Amino acid sequence: MSYLKPKLFSVIKNYSKEQLIKDVVSGIIVAIIALPLSIALAIASGVGPEKGIYTAIVAGFIISFLGGSRVQISGPTAAFATTIAGIVLTKGMDALVMASIMAGIILVIMGVFKMGTLIKFIPFTITTGFTAGIAVTLFIGQIKDFLGLTLNNEEPLIEALDKLKYDIKCINTFNWQAFVVGMVSLLILVLWPMIKRPKFLAKIPPSLIAVIVGILMVKLINMNVATIGSAFGGISNELPKFTAPKLSFSLAREMLPSAFTIAVLAAIESLLSCVVSDTMINSRHNSNAELVAQGVGNVASALFGGIPATGAIARTAANVKNGGRTPISGMVHSVTLLLILVVLMPYAALIPMPTIAAILFVVAYNMSGWRTFVNLCKSAPKSDIAVLFATFVLTVVFDLVIAIEIGMLLACVLFIKRMSEQTLVQGWKLVDDENDPDSISLRKVPANTMVYEISGPMFFGAADKILGITVKEDMENLVLRMRSVNSIDYTAVNSLTTLQKNCEKNGVRLILSHVNEQPMSVLKKSGLFDKIGEENFCEHIDAALLRAEQ
Repeated sequence: MSYLKPKLFSVIKNYSKEQLIKDVVSGIIVAIIALPLSIALAIASGVGPEKGIYTAIVAGFIISFLGGSRVQISGPTAAFATTIAGIVLTKGMDALVMASIMAGIILVIMGVFKMGTLIKFIPFTITTGFTAGIAVTLFIGQIKDFLGLTLNNEEPLIEALDKLKYDIKCINTFNWQAFVVGMVSLLILVLWPMIKRPKFLAKIPPSLIAVIVGILMVKLINMNVATIGSAFGGISNELPKFTAPKLSFSLAREMLPSAFTIAVLAAIESLLSCVVSDTMINSRHNSNAELVAQGVGNVASALFGGIPATGAIARTAANVKNGGRTPISGMVHSVTLLLILVVLMPYAALIPMPTIAAILFVVAYNMSGWRTFVNLCKSAPKSDIAVLFATFVLTVVFDLVIAIEIGMLLACVLFIKRMSEQTLVQGWKLVDDENDPDSISLRKVPANTMVYEISGPMFFGAADKILGITVKEDMENLVLRMRSVNSIDYTAVNSLTTLQKNCEKNGVRLILSHVNEQPMSVLKKSGLFDKIGEENFCEHIDAALLRAEQ
C-alpha cells in the first residue's frame, strides 16, 4: 500500500525551521482568505454559516494530513453548492450526511483501487459545461440578497429558474440600501487587487476588506440591511461535535446518485487543483493518496457537522504564493480557523447578506470559465459543442446529477458515432500506391476471389459494415485483410460469424490475413477461429492470396 503514502510523511524528513515559519505564515493567511468564503459557501449551500467553518477545519486538516499533494488546501467549494442545497431543501440534513459518507467511501475505494487516473476519461466539454452551469446557478441564487428582495414564496425555491422567476416577480420589494452595500462590497472585491498598496496590506484578501467595510456601513450608518445574524440567528462558536448519522438502506439507495455526483466532483476538483499546484512548485502529486484523503475527509466532515469538501484551487494557489510548500500549511490553516471559530464567530453575525452575495458573485465569475466556454464554441467540433451546451443547460434547468449522466451518455454516443465512421470496409480497387510494399497494385488477385481491406476498430458501432460484404455466386474465395484492425468486440465477432455462415452456405472459402493479437485472441475464445480453420488464417496478404490460388 505504499502508493497511498501521504505526502506529509515524505516531505517531513528534510523539514527545516525556515520552511516551518513559511508554512505557518501561509496557513494563517489562507485561513483569513477561507473564513468569509467558507461562510458564504455554506449559506449558498442552504446550511448554517458555521457548517462551512466546520468543513474547512475537519476536512481541511485530515486531507492535508493524509493527502497526496504538498500544498493542497481543501474545504467547501462552489462546485457543491447547488447539489447540497437541493439535497437539504428536498430531503433534509440526514440525507446530506448519508450522501457525504457514501461519497467519501466511493472516493476511498477509487484511491485504493488506483482509479486516480480514470478521471481523465471525463471529457473536458462536460467539466466545462457543468462548471459554467454551477456558476450561473450560484449567481442566480444570490440576486435576492444582493438586491435585498423579499420573496413571497410558500415553498422553498430549489431550481435556479424558479429563483429567477420569483426575483423578477418580487422586484417591487427592491431595497436600495442593500443594493448600495452589495455594490460597494463588489467594487472592493474587484478593485482591491488592482490598486497599488503598501506591502503590509498586499496580503490582506479583498473579501476580508469587503466584510469589514460592509459591517461598518450597516452599523455606523444604521442601514436597513439583512445580516447573517438576522437571517440565521447568528453563528455558533461551539467546536465541531461528533453526531451519529441516521443510516438506513432505503435512504442510502435514494442518495446513491447524489453521492456518486459528489464523489466525481470531489475527485475532479481536487485532482485538478493538484495538477495546477504541481506546475507552480515543480512537484508531482500522488492522485490515489489524494482520493483516499478526500474520502476520509468527507466522511469526517459529515460526522462532525460539516458539508462535502474538496481541493480549492484559489486557496491552494494562495498557499503557494505565500510560501506554503508542505501539508503543514494546510493543517495550520485548519487550526487557525478553529481558533477564529472560538474567538471571533459571534462577530460574524454582523456580516451583511449583500456582502456575502457580492463575494459569491465573484466566486461564480471566477469559476465560470467563460473564456474557455466561448473558445470551445468557436473551435470545437459540433459534437463537442452539443455535449457542452447539453451539460450546461441541464445543470441550470435541472440539476448536476442529470447533467453529468446525460452529458456522459451523449459524449459516449457521439464518440461511438465518430469511431464507427473511422472504420472502413473497402475493396482493393480503392487502394493503389506503388511506393507501399504492401500495396495491392503489386499483387495479382486469383480468379473468382474478392479481397476486402478492413481499417479501424471492429466494434458494435461499426459491425454492420461487415454485413455489407456481398458473397456472390461465382465467388470461390473471400479474403479479409485485417492488418489495420487492432481491436474487436463480440458484436463484430457475431457479424463475422454471420459472414462465415453465409460463405459456407455458398461454398466460399473465408480467408483472414494479418490478424492482430487482440482480434486473434477474441476469435479463438469465441470459437470462430476453429470454424474458419487454422489453415485459413495467414500472416501476410501474400500467403492469403497463395491460399486462395491453391
